[in-house]
This record gives sequence, structure tokens and C-alpha cells, in this order.
Amino acid sequence: MIAAATIMTQLFLSAAALTGLFVLQTVLTRRDRDDPINRRFLFGVRVTMVLFAGRALMILTGIEAFRILTLLGAAIIPLAVLILTEGLLRRHAPPLVKAVIGGGAVVFAVSSLWYSGSIDPARLFALLGFQLLGFVMSGWLIISRDKASLSVTENAMVVRLGLSLILFIPLAAGDFLLLSIGLPIQFSALGVLILCWLAIGLGRPHLGHRATLVNLGVMVGAACGVGAMIAAFAQLGRDGYLLSIAAIMTMLFVVAILNDARALRLEEQSVGLLRQLAMARTDDPMTFLRDLQDHPLVEGAVVVSEESLQGLQDDVLDRIFAAAPVLRRSDPPVLGPVADDHIAYLFARYSATHVMLAVPRPRVLVALAMPSLGASPSAELELQVVQRMAVLMAKQKGSSDAG
Repeated sequence: MIAAATIMTQLFLSAAALTGLFVLQTVLTRRDRDDPINRRFLFGVRVTMVLFAGRALMILTGIEAFRILTLLGAAIIPLAVLILTEGLLRRHAPPLVKAVIGGGAVVFAVSSLWYSGSIDPARLFALLGFQLLGFVMSGWLIISRDKASLSVTENAMVVRLGLSLILFIPLAAGDFLLLSIGLPIQFSALGVLILCWLAIGLGRPHLGHRATLVNLGVMVGAACGVGAMIAAFAQLGRDGYLLSIAAIMTMLFVVAILNDARALRLEEQSVGLLRQLAMARTDDPMTFLRDLQDHPLVEGAVVVSEESLQGLQDDVLDRIFAAAPVLRRSDPPVLGPVADDHIAYLFARYSATHVMLAVPRPRVLVALAMPSLGASPSAELELQVVQRMAVLMAKQKGSSDAG
């Protein structure tokens, strides 16, 4: 039972790692495949995909020759990490470090062609030492970097790479010492999934390091707790505990990777007003407002001319829109009973949730209905920007006409 579960879990972890790497590759190529950092990152991603593809194919087919892919990927990964580290730090590694990592990669890549285990465990221990040396050297470059020479984003990328190395080193060591320490499966796939999740999260800078670490801790803790509970209920031994925890943790990180990648894609494809504002090709405020009326955020908006406001006091309207250029029904300004009556009339007359001043003179308002569930903070901010832009256009047009 445990033997079959071990094989299935190992295959599941390899497939999950390939999924995470494929999603990360898609994100990188969609952003800019020709960016120097992305090219280096893609090299490392594809090398790692070769390793896990070899593992999966060995399990599925039983063909030992696929071990070449696993050994080849393991040999080149330290070089890929060093190349990425150099790109992120915008500096070359010392020549001795390059010689050691480059030479070791060549030697172990050639040795991968000897896929049988007749030269193991000596080769595996040597490859483990080479990988650990490569990770430590890249980690030393990260720790000793000149933070002031890098931007905030670059420092964030470097920190996340360093965190991934810290998590990956013991997991990679466990792969090579599988039989020596009695582990049921190779756990390095979890380190790869964490790296993919951290890398994709760089595209969402509003999630800071603290929130990222908290989310990481929550997912790891939840997987350990639920896995241990299931193993206890089923009265499994130590291997059962490890398999349950690994399977649950893997699924959590795959879901997190897919969810973050989807959220990033939606943000990139956002139909927000800011994109349309940036593409505006007119200086006329009324043309600008008419062009915006088909946008989903303000669809059905009503442009209210000065003639439609007859019966309302101009000085009261001036006070209202001086206090709140974008009126919100949920949070109107408190300006006295007369102003309150004017505000209530505007919202009731046009069945609006927002009324904004578009042109000061002659006064033009825009009334729109945005359900509270659809009124995100970003949407509110976009309305403020639309209002300011329309007013500035109107002032510029008025100055041009006067000239």
C-alpha cells in the first residue's frame, strides 16, 4: 500500500512541479521574453523542467534511460542559478566562482550520459556537493550585494531568490540522501513550487514581503496540520505522514500559483478607465466624456447639461462640488440643509450613486449608477481621475477660446 502510494505521490509531485514551471514560463514570456532577466530566468525554468520531466517519464514508462534528463537537469541547475543571480545583481561573479560552477556543470552534464547506477552513490554525493556549493556561492553573492545599486523591485527579486535558495537547499539534499535518511520520496518539487509562487508574486507588488511570508507560513502550516491529522486518522506510519503532508502542500501551492497567475493576467487585461484615459485622443471635454460612456465602469452614465439644472441654486452647487468634485451617495458632504436637498435631488433625479463635475462653466455634470458591490477602491480612484481630466480639458479649452 505505502509502496504504491510512494510512486503515485512522487509522480504527483513531479507533475505539479512541471505545472508550476509551465505557468511561470507563460508569465515570463507574456511579460517580455527578450528582457535580459527574463531570458536568464527562462533558462533556469526550462532546465528544471527537464529534470522533472525525466522523473515523471521514468515513473510512467519504467525506462531507465530517462534518468539522463534528471541527471542533466541537476548538473546545470547551479549554473542557471548563478546566471540568474548575476543578472539580478547586475554584476559578474568572481572568475573563480564562474570557473568552478561552469566546470562542474560540464563535468556532471557529461557524466549524466552514464545513466546506470553503477557509478553511484559516489556520483550522487559528488553532484550533491556541487549543487550545495553552487547554491551557497549564489547565496553569498546575494548577501554581499550592494543594495543601494539596485532598485526596490530588483532588491525584492533578489530577496525572493535568496529565500527560495534557503528553502531549496535542504529539499535538494534530501533528494540525494533519499536512501541514507530513509525518505519515501524526493521533496525538491515543493521547493520548486515555492520558487514559482514567489516569482509570480513579484508581478503583484502591492503584496509586500511580510504578507508573502505570512501566506507562505499559513500554507505550510495548514498542509502540515491537515496532513498529520489525516495520517493519524488512517493510522499511517512515518512515511504515511510525510506522503500526506507532501501531497496536500503540493496541491495548495499549485492552486496558489494558478490563482496568482490568473489574477496577474486579469490585472494585465484590466479594462480600467486609466487605460482608456491614457489613450484619449481629444482635448474636448464633451467628446472625451462621450467616448467614455461605453466603458463598462460608467456604462449608461448621463451627461447633465446646465439647462437641466435650472431651479437649483448656482452658489449651492458651487459649494457642493468644491467640497466633493465626485459626489458619492454613500458619503455626501455635510454642507447644511439646503445643500443636502440639492444633493438628494441629484441622486434621486438621475437614479445615481455618483455625480461628478465635468465642466465648471457652463456647468456639466455626469451622473452614473455604480452598485456598491462593484465600487472597488480602484474604481473610485479612476472616477476621481476622470473628473480631474475632464475639468482640466474644459479649462484648457476655455483658455484657448478666450485667446
